[in-house]
Amino acid sequence: MCGIAGWVDYARPVDHDIARAMTDTMARRGPDAEGLWTDDHVALGHRRLSVIDLEGGCQPMAADEGPGARATLTYSGETYNFQELRTQLTGLGHRFTTRSDTEVVLRAYLEWGAGFVDRLEGIYAFAIWDRDRDELLLVRDRMGVKPLYYAPTPTGVLFGSEPKAVLAHPAFRPVLDADGLRDILSVAKVPGHAIFRGMREVPAGCLVRVNRTGLTEERYWQLRVAEHTDSLDDTIRTVRELLASTVEQQMVSDVPLCTLLSGGLDSSSLTALAAHATRTKGLGRIRSCSVSDPDLDGTAGPDANEDHVYARLLAEHVGSDHSELPLKAPDLLDPALRASVLRAYDLPIAKGDEHASLHLLFSIVRQHSTVALSGECGDEVFGGYRWQRDPDAVFSTTFPWVHEGRHNYQGNDVVFTPDLLAKLDLDTYERDCHSAAVAEIDARRHLDDPAEARYREVTYLALTRHAQVLFDRKDRMSMACGLEVRVPFADHRLVEYTFNVPWAMKSFDGREKSLLRAAMKDLLPTAVAQRVKTPYPSIRAEAYNRTLRERLADLVRTGTGPLDPFFSPDLKTRVRRDGAAALEAGMSRAALETTLQLDAWLRAYDVDVVL
Repeated sequence: MCGIAGWVDYARPVDHDIARAMTDTMARRGPDAEGLWTDDHVALGHRRLSVIDLEGGCQPMAADEGPGARATLTYSGETYNFQELRTQLTGLGHRFTTRSDTEVVLRAYLEWGAGFVDRLEGIYAFAIWDRDRDELLLVRDRMGVKPLYYAPTPTGVLFGSEPKAVLAHPAFRPVLDADGLRDILSVAKVPGHAIFRGMREVPAGCLVRVNRTGLTEERYWQLRVAEHTDSLDDTIRTVRELLASTVEQQMVSDVPLCTLLSGGLDSSSLTALAAHATRTKGLGRIRSCSVSDPDLDGTAGPDANEDHVYARLLAEHVGSDHSELPLKAPDLLDPALRASVLRAYDLPIAKGDEHASLHLLFSIVRQHSTVALSGECGDEVFGGYRWQRDPDAVFSTTFPWVHEGRHNYQGNDVVFTPDLLAKLDLDTYERDCHSAAVAEIDARRHLDDPAEARYREVTYLALTRHAQVLFDRKDRMSMACGLEVRVPFADHRLVEYTFNVPWAMKSFDGREKSLLRAAMKDLLPTAVAQRVKTPYPSIRAEAYNRTLRERLADLVRTGTGPLDPFFSPDLKTRVRRDGAAALEAGMSRAALETTLQLDAWLRAYDVDVVL
């Protein structure tokens, strides 16, 4: 996948050492090679994770026709239709010196200009410097699977795959203001927001154009409400064809590849399709990986996850070369691991155990594979979450996952001062974010049935807000280990097609993910195809929560941390009197995790708090 960084300054030459430092922050994303290209007032940096054309494809890559480099590219991600585009470009007179998709993207820009983004299929984030136009383009894939951050300056821009690249520039000072804290404490990711004041994230499906006149964001792709005219049978068949094509396309790799197999419907479908494609081409067996102890807290019982049982069943059914990877709950509280997660993410998070478990999992997977296929976005696309089917959640006036799971996030009123909470006014912020999101597609203007319009809105929220959190989690934890994770369910063609399928058709058999079950039933064991969805594995051991409470109580007692001025006086009094027991009532695990991570982040990143 790689990591990119860069700097444009129209007022003065860029400093080579600073540009190198920015690029070096991306080392974990790209452990195989590095490069830095500079020219007058621009620097483009690259750290490479070699996946396609291991000998060629070095970056940054310049097109050198004419008197100088007309355009130079630093690129992260994969363009899955690069071979098709390469054929088209060859027919138009382009000559290639590598087998990489990077060169295809660069030459596509030379041929078609900024409109070339409409032709790309894949997950990517890249920067192109156009020497003739004296202009920089920052481009992010349609679904926002790959990250790209930038910070405008008075005379140009700083950018990178992760915030740490921008933070490495001495002119950018990390500051947390009220807007940033609202994003941290709320449970809805807002496209474009990057927490740090003065920094933004390129929104999914957008490009940013930077030149001497300033900076503009432009949208090149948007989900739109439209009529779905296919019958149920045709829809099921199309879903299967799109999935089979997407999985086969995303299996192109010059390095070892595996599937992440949880035993659920999504990952089982991808593994079955990958196994089928591998056998058809006579390439042997696909490799699959699962967690050997998904219960995490080691307990057994009717609510215990049994993913590993179904993973074994699916692996045996499709004949994959299957590995079970050890993952134990006590490891997830290791301070060193939690510090590594924070360094990878650059931001405080609410679900520490999930991020830590993925970090450990990906580090083990990386020992034998460089690329993995994962099932993220399957629930968002096909309607797998309970809140997508629960009328109370669907027809609430906010994000349905917030309505359903609000109790899982309670605790801000326990931790923080009433004055701070009044200033942040998180309830109004949440309502405003929800209203702005549904206004983007205006489904009620396009659909006569208000109920169907709301289901379309919920699907849009799932794809553009909820999925973004999963993409970020997957990207940061995998790339911190030098592992490329691909997400076939986020293919924009599949997303576009299924988005406008009426809800009655998506749930035609009364179950979650009806279309996916129907499309995949011939390749899956019955037990897997008919399995009821289970939540993402999470620690259920009270010892985990108790440790979090003890750590937060210790933090409150010290009275010296950056959050101390914002801790509720009542909280301080009760903790001094009762210790960690003062945090047992009204404090969710997410609130405990977020507060501890927020404190650690403010310290580690030396963030100024300006509220």
